[in-house]
Amino acid sequence: MTNYPLMMNPLTEANNPDTGEKPYHSNTCSVSFSDSGVSTIHEHKHTGEKPYRCDICGKSFTQSSDLIKHIRTHTGEKPYRCDICGKSFSQSGHLTAHIRTHTGEKPCHCDICGKSFTHSSDLIKHIRTHTGVKPYHCDICGKSLTRHDALTKHKRTHTGEKPYHCDICGRSFSHSSNLIKHVRTHTGEKPYHCDICGRSFSNSSNLIKHNRTHTGEKPYHCDI
Repeated sequence: MTNYPLMMNPLTEANNPDTGEKPYHSNTCSVSFSDSGVSTIHEHKHTGEKPYRCDICGKSFTQSSDLIKHIRTHTGEKPYRCDICGKSFSQSGHLTAHIRTHTGEKPCHCDICGKSFTHSSDLIKHIRTHTGVKPYHCDICGKSLTRHDALTKHKRTHTGEKPYHCDICGRSFSHSSNLIKHVRTHTGEKPYHCDICGRSFSNSSNLIKHNRTHTGEKPYHCDI
């Protein structure tokens, strides 16, 4: 495997602590940097250049740090270990997020409604419920969605792809959640329990419907 020189992540780069000088200027936009390596990475984002290539699968990356993370998907290396439960991770960020499942820490706060989240990615998704931003667009029909995973699922309505297979009967599904529900028809598992009468259900939607028999709630109204 080729050894690549490491470049600092631009998200963690600070100004020159002594002078604050930023002598490296982008050739494409008005942004300046105090570190030449960070400036180079920034230019790659404009040009689309990806000089760091995986010798195993050929995939290329803008930053050497991204290549290092990617290579671990091939090697299975997980150098970051949780001191609490012993679980290991391939990226330090994943370990940080995991530790919060032990501590309950939710450091990412929504400035609009105050709701807190364990992961910054969850906060970003949440903020879109306020702003209405839908940055992921379907190339086939033009529909826009708030999350990348939602776009992936949506595209399967066009392609007919069903990547999730039942090991018991062989039936296939486009969404993993549908496979999980289906497997329960084989196993008889009913993990959703009514707190009022104790009755159990195989999926949460049936529990919600059942709870209304106790509460009398009728949320659907005829507009006519």
